[in-house]
Amino acid sequence: MADILDVAAPTEGAAPRARHGSGFGRYIAGKLAAAAMSFMAMLVIGFVLFSLMPADPVQSITRGRPTSDAQMAELRRQLGLDQSVPERFLRFVGDTLTGRLGTSWEFQQPVSSLIGERLWPTVLLMGTATVISVVLGLWLGIRSGWKQGSWLDRIASGASLTLWSVPTFWLGIILLISFSVGIGPLPGFLPAGGMSDPAVSGGLDHVLDVARHLVLPCLTMVLVVFAQYVTVMRSSIIDELGSPYLLTARAKGLSDDQVRRRHATPNALLPSVTMIFMQLGTVLGGAITVETVYSWPGLGLLSYQALKVPDLPLLQGTFIVFSASVILMNLLADVVYRFLDPRVRAQ
Repeated sequence: MADILDVAAPTEGAAPRARHGSGFGRYIAGKLAAAAMSFMAMLVIGFVLFSLMPADPVQSITRGRPTSDAQMAELRRQLGLDQSVPERFLRFVGDTLTGRLGTSWEFQQPVSSLIGERLWPTVLLMGTATVISVVLGLWLGIRSGWKQGSWLDRIASGASLTLWSVPTFWLGIILLISFSVGIGPLPGFLPAGGMSDPAVSGGLDHVLDVARHLVLPCLTMVLVVFAQYVTVMRSSIIDELGSPYLLTARAKGLSDDQVRRRHATPNALLPSVTMIFMQLGTVLGGAITVETVYSWPGLGLLSYQALKVPDLPLLQGTFIVFSASVILMNLLADVVYRFLDPRVRAQ
């Protein structure tokens, strides 16, 4: 009988682990299925959205050029605009699933290659702005919420609410005038636009030149985005201040700094983690207004250029990339959230 019990014991202990593993597998499978459904819905919305645009691409492309009706009809045929809506949708889905994304009407290049060329500038700009915004915003939010009503809290709260409500393009223009054009006796000392100076050769000089061009667009994004992290993190910290576990931690003799770092901050981080992943999902999309104001050669400026035609294949391609990045980051946020929050694991 003892031998039987010894053999049965590991089996009983292994069952919960198996159930836990199968539960995690079902959780991931459900999230993947939801992400796939979101992607398919995004394809339908993207096609309908850009197909219903009132502008006529053929008239935009031939504007200012003498074009006969026969030439207009031939151009419509070459662009595929003479096909029925179901045929155009099937072609759009096929190009998306194969990664071709069609050919740009304006640039006469594959959409995938255009997006690949503009991907790095957007990742550099938005990635740098996101890292600085997260570090600065969370640091200010934690300290202003922990010392609610202090001078730091009043200054951080007022500045974050003000910057959060400021239109991004307006702030970009103000910074451009102030630091590139100059105001009164103060001359401008930063580049007005672009990513680099063509006259600067490669090597360290090129890296420093790109860094100078990055300052103003990055600063514009940081001033707007970090305010969101300050507000959310401050609110989360304030919600945790009256929790019983903080009183227990203080009763154990922990210092105020240790209570904040070890107990309050980890629990208050959960809403901010969701916002961080949502911001990461928009990194590829960038900020169309910022890239347009500073002529930053990224996906945002490319989307603006495509809107002027309108270049439907390019608009649809950038829309797919932007939306897919958001869906992917939301999926990763759900996975990370499961590890951070025991309540999600218990569901």
